[in-house]
Amino acid sequence: MTEVSSVSERNDLIVQVESLTKSYGQVKAVDGIDLYVKRGEVFSLLGPNGAGKTTTVEILEGLRKADSGKISVLGLDPWRDGYELHKRIGVIPQGFRFFDKSTPREAINYYAELFGKRVNAEHLLKLVDLQDVSNMYFEYLSGGQKQKLGLALAMVNEAEILFLDEPTTGLDPQARRSIWKVIESLKLQGKTVFLTTHYLDEAERLSDKVAIMNHGSIIAYGGPETLVSKYGGSKKLTLEGDEKIYHLLTKTFNLPVIRQNGIIEITLKQSQDLLKIINAIESSGQPYSGLSLKKDTLEDVFITLVGRMKEGELD
Repeated sequence: MTEVSSVSERNDLIVQVESLTKSYGQVKAVDGIDLYVKRGEVFSLLGPNGAGKTTTVEILEGLRKADSGKISVLGLDPWRDGYELHKRIGVIPQGFRFFDKSTPREAINYYAELFGKRVNAEHLLKLVDLQDVSNMYFEYLSGGQKQKLGLALAMVNEAEILFLDEPTTGLDPQARRSIWKVIESLKLQGKTVFLTTHYLDEAERLSDKVAIMNHGSIIAYGGPETLVSKYGGSKKLTLEGDEKIYHLLTKTFNLPVIRQNGIIEITLKQSQDLLKIINAIESSGQPYSGLSLKKDTLEDVFITLVGRMKEGELD
């Protein structure tokens, strides 16, 4: 885990977690983790089921008491200062629900009364693209629209940090991307977002920093591109070609080459290999198509790291 050492960096932190532990009987749900989230960034906590994500987030939200460790959210202890903290954060639980016979506009005004805030309901509805269904009952909203309403309600109290727990689970691709746009707009406004998700493409697109959690421990931390660079495998060149191109590549280059269902894949060892391979194919005059360069994604890194943990390969 990257340490935050300078005074300026620490002053910019909105979440600080050091040596956090939580056990349930003999099970260590959270085993001495460190987390740092800077103001204005999107931070994603990733991990398989049972990794300890939910327990960690509930502790940060002040819903569960830690066994030990230092926890600070907005400069407050979530458990001791829970009442004060809850006025300054926004939370969307997984599978957000609201009263079936309430409309989005009514829901926003209701939350505003609870928090003692004066809000512009139309502005919030427009921000999450719900202005066209502002008077429709919750029960008739689509899954994506319900999640958008959850986002709007989480912003009623002008929250300084939003905790979003699996905000796009079960949504179709179009609805997921619609939620992504809202989160991206929140980031542009300087909001801090703490995201838990099972969708690695979602985390890769939205996040400034990512922490991968497994068996109660943080096994990787950093920006998505940094993690892919550090833990990802070699780049691969793929193309559609016949046996002649396949034999050309295997004879010419000392590189792993496989061919399956007409697709040839060459694993590159260094960046110079790419140009050499393309020149060799062009010079041969053999027909080919669909040339593309593939690199590992955050999902590939996640699978690799979690798999290694199961095999005891990571410290």
